[in-house]
Amino acid sequence: MFSLNFRAALRALVFAALPAAVMAQPSPGVFGPGPGCNLFPAPASVGATVGLSYFGPPPSSTNPSLVGPVQLLKSGVVDDKAGTITLPLYRGTLNGSNKPVWFIITDVNDAQVAEFLGINYSAKLNFTANGARNAWFDADNNIVFDRGTVDFTPVRKVVAGSAAVPFPPSTADPGSVGDDGYSPLIRLGNLIYNAPVVAFGAEAADINFPAGNPDYTKVHDEVLAIDTTEMTVTLQLVNGFSFGRPVWYISTEASLANVAAIEGATYAPRLQKLVTGRDDSFASPVERIFIAVNGPYEDGCDNPMRQGLYAALTDGHRPNNVFGGIPTIAPDYSPLWNGNLYEWTQPAIARGYRGQLREEFQILTYVQDGILTGPGGSKFGDSQFIVNCPPVQRLN
Repeated sequence: MFSLNFRAALRALVFAALPAAVMAQPSPGVFGPGPGCNLFPAPASVGATVGLSYFGPPPSSTNPSLVGPVQLLKSGVVDDKAGTITLPLYRGTLNGSNKPVWFIITDVNDAQVAEFLGINYSAKLNFTANGARNAWFDADNNIVFDRGTVDFTPVRKVVAGSAAVPFPPSTADPGSVGDDGYSPLIRLGNLIYNAPVVAFGAEAADINFPAGNPDYTKVHDEVLAIDTTEMTVTLQLVNGFSFGRPVWYISTEASLANVAAIEGATYAPRLQKLVTGRDDSFASPVERIFIAVNGPYEDGCDNPMRQGLYAALTDGHRPNNVFGGIPTIAPDYSPLWNGNLYEWTQPAIARGYRGQLREEFQILTYVQDGILTGPGGSKFGDSQFIVNCPPVQRLN
């Protein structure tokens, strides 16, 4: 057992006194205690008459749009056993105060720069100027941010609404909060980068936790380890799907406080300035993410069909959300995911239709057929919030 400082000990006592639905930092990993919380594919040799060594390389080695696995965010090192990614850590400063800003880089709106840095390319970032902040290089080529602070001292607390109706939660307090000027999006020269902040205002020695057990009053809730000597940070990965394929991603910011709390992300209200609801039309900065409200949740992680916010709020694991296009699958990718909440209708549940959905157009077809609606029977569509979730790895 690692030793804890006073604030961390207080945090542990708070979580111990709360119901099981409270989500402690960091959020649960990608390998849960049952099939409903573990999306890692079985090896190709299952059911075959030969061992795995007889199989050739997956098609992704020649064409990554086909069967995976494919690492998308190549700047980092993915640990398939732990379900984590270790990324380069960067240090900048805030203009005026000169406070340290510790950040990562995951996406850019230039394909050549993306390939050079091993990060994701997103053309849609060209349309994010109204939700971005400005940055520039100082005389030593270090980045200076014009505005934006993040407070990492709050204690993240999420409590389900009730046993029968867990969502919306009765309490949803994010563990980190950005001010009105903060955005992970930065305009640097002629480019726009996705540069989420993982620590702010702290000196290197105060956030150096290379062996893990970080102080979550000083770093992002998804950080598992941070090394200010080697300049790396290890982040928890999250399970999800895109067009039927299981994926791992990181979740760093959300534009609404309650969404940020559930996601274990930083509340970044400036992201709410971005236009939502337009999906792939001209000037849209977002791609859609489909989030089940009342998906299968009975038996928790033991349920292989488990999905949605009811599940996440009752068993504490991730909801298995469905992305639209990601790199290698579609050119319309954006790390800024526009939430589209959906509910199974009561007649559909009564007929036993409710299950785990993994693909965008399957969801849209069920909406068209009246099997799914928006929350509370409302019209399905834009739920008017954004989650910053860069995909890291396609699992197949």
